[in-house]
Amino acid sequence: MLSQRRACLVVGIHRSLARHQSQRGDDSELRERLKEQATEYPRYGYELLHGMLKAEGLVVNEKKTYRIYREEKLQVRRKRRKRLLTRNRVPMPISEGPNQRWSMDCVSDQLVTGRRFRVLNVVDDYSREYIGQIVDTTITG
Repeated sequence: MLSQRRACLVVGIHRSLARHQSQRGDDSELRERLKEQATEYPRYGYELLHGMLKAEGLVVNEKKTYRIYREEKLQVRRKRRKRLLTRNRVPMPISEGPNQRWSMDCVSDQLVTGRRFRVLNVVDDYSREYIGQIVDTTITG
């Protein structure tokens, strides 16, 4: 038989921890009221429910409300994202000759001095020929 002092020393815990007895009170009334409010207000989180319980005089500590909220597995229901309807995509018509469809792209870079510049490229889709390039430090929309 081992003494309590020796057993705590072997396990590596403090003796007061081995003798500690929880002094938690009965939370049944608080639990029931919290469940009622959570079903009545499903979009409210524990913070709003805590405020309502505090107004009723049932609870003082927010951490206690949160602990019971988690133990009862009460969580705010997340709204599901609405899915967009998929539309039938229309394929882009192939150009039959030059100057029927142009594409443009904007590219940016930085000089050694730290100043930024942009290049707007315009290309003919049929002949893959550059129609123009505009280089400037400020190209607005």
